[in-house]
Amino acid sequence: MKAATTLTRRRPDARLLVVDPDGTLRDASRAQLADQLHPGDLLVANDAATIPASLSGVHQRTGAEIEIRLAGRRSLAPNDVREFTAVAFGAGDHRTRTEDRALPPALLAGDVLALGPLEATVLRLLGHPRLVQLRFGGTAGAIWDGIARHGKPIQYAHVQQPLALWDVWTRLAALPVAFEPPSAGFALDWKLLERLEARQVGFATLTHAAGISSTGDAALDARLPLDEPYYLPEATVNAIARTRSQSGAVIALGTTVARALEHAASQPAGLRRGASLATQRIGAGTTLRVVDAIVTGAHQTGTSHYDVLRAFANDAVLERMSGELEQHGYRSHEFGDSVLLARSARDRVQAGDLQPAPIRSPRTPATGRETVRTP
Repeated sequence: MKAATTLTRRRPDARLLVVDPDGTLRDASRAQLADQLHPGDLLVANDAATIPASLSGVHQRTGAEIEIRLAGRRSLAPNDVREFTAVAFGAGDHRTRTEDRALPPALLAGDVLALGPLEATVLRLLGHPRLVQLRFGGTAGAIWDGIARHGKPIQYAHVQQPLALWDVWTRLAALPVAFEPPSAGFALDWKLLERLEARQVGFATLTHAAGISSTGDAALDARLPLDEPYYLPEATVNAIARTRSQSGAVIALGTTVARALEHAASQPAGLRRGASLATQRIGAGTTLRVVDAIVTGAHQTGTSHYDVLRAFANDAVLERMSGELEQHGYRSHEFGDSVLLARSARDRVQAGDLQPAPIRSPRTPATGRETVRTP
């Protein structure tokens, strides 16, 4: 794979690698995503807007430069913005690879950080020199104002051009709660939504505070994803129930959607409307109760996003998928190409307490290029 280095979110030449339940690989255009789904299916997207979560400033005790990347909070409530989990870096900016960034000055509980118009106090370290719990001073309104005026979108070195806030918003961006963009949603545009409706494919949303994708430190990356709050609307719960009753498949547009739905379904009361905190990880040992397929980016092996895919297919299928992405030059990272990965037949039969969707391959498009590669 090669990194997508431009800011084009809905590139007309974006590609889609389709992985069928039997492991067959098919190369398609992402513009044909709706045509890969069946009438009666349901596509669920994350409507979170991304906040400018990178805040530069000064560590007052030492006078050293510091960058704080906000990475988590306990709820989506607009007034709940005083305390954040954050990742700290020393001097530098996104043009340096994250793994090469300097450590922050040695942080202690009680240290004060001057972050533009904001002042934050380190409450505690969270088991790593980079990971801290912060508390901002001031009112919720003043904190939001300071983040909006002083913050920048979290950015990585594969895109050198500075990101504007609108570069990290999807077409559905609503409540400002995501720390990095729910980038699978970059595939959405009005043409796709119109095509879904014409294909009689349902569409629903939830809100999930998408967290950071990399800290630059292997030990800290192993703790990702952090706990992430989400809200599941009643309309989406009803749409999932209706889809299940009609033997349709539920497709998650992104790993954050899969995490929210699977966390909600794992609770004693099952899939219910309301707010909660996703504390689980999805991986090879996860039994999926709701999601039948996922649309996601072209992720590198070993990342937390890639681990989610191990709940959908075995390692042999995923290795073939990764080889295909590499061999045929798919673009990775948030502005790259996409994968549509369906759960294996075995996993669908064994999954959860909800009625499983029938086993079927996505539809072959009537037009456009398509290359089929069998196992």
